[in-house]
This record gives sequence, structure tokens and C-alpha cells, in this order.
Amino acid sequence: MSSWSIDRISAVTLAVRDMEQSVTFYQRLGLGLSYGGPNASFTTLRAGASAINLRHVPSGTGGCANRVILRVRGVDALYGDLIEKGLAPTVPRNAEWGERYFEISDPEGSVISFAELIGDDHG
Repeated sequence: MSSWSIDRISAVTLAVRDMEQSVTFYQRLGLGLSYGGPNASFTTLRAGASAINLRHVPSGTGGCANRVILRVRGVDALYGDLIEKGLAPTVPRNAEWGERYFEISDPEGSVISFAELIGDDHG
């Protein structure tokens, strides 16, 4: 049995050119604002236990990769398994928002982030 598991999609991060218009759209869909807002460079909207993050990318700049955040258990063990499989994720690190995570890009440049809550009892 593996010493890690992927529990759920925690969040999807989308690049947006117009934060105000995007926040209004997602709130009209019924998502609740939990961080940021119409004038922020980064906004989180909740959909139950999951989230849609919006990251502002100014017009005239290059695009940016979209991101999927997966909630996992055993993030360090998962990292080790991916290294053994010849993949090249970033080194796991603790974030100020209470997660230990690492990232890897898919062949098209989208970022997959694997995050475990620090101190989570997984209950």
C-alpha cells in the first residue's frame, strides 16, 4: 500500500485579464469570496470544500500557466515516488498559508500542485 494518497482537487487557478469582471462572474455563479476581490491581484472564491483562484495577468503580457491544486496525504512520500519515476517536481516546502506543497508542470505548461495541510489530522 502506498504511503500517500490524492484526496481531492483543492483548487484550480485561472489567469484572468479583468479581475473585477471575473470576480463578478464567479460570484453570480454562486461562489463565495474568501480572499482578495475585484481590485486584488489574486482572489479565491469557494465552492464547498474546493476553490477557484483567479490570478490577474495584465493585458499585453505573456500568458501564464493555469494551475490545479490537489489535496494529498503524505506529500513528501509522493514527492519521493515521483522522483523515482524520473519526474522533476520542485522540492517540497512549507507555505505561510499552512500547507506543505510541491509543484510539477505538465507537458503543456500547466502547473500541478500537490498540497498537504500542515498539522492536518486528515479526519
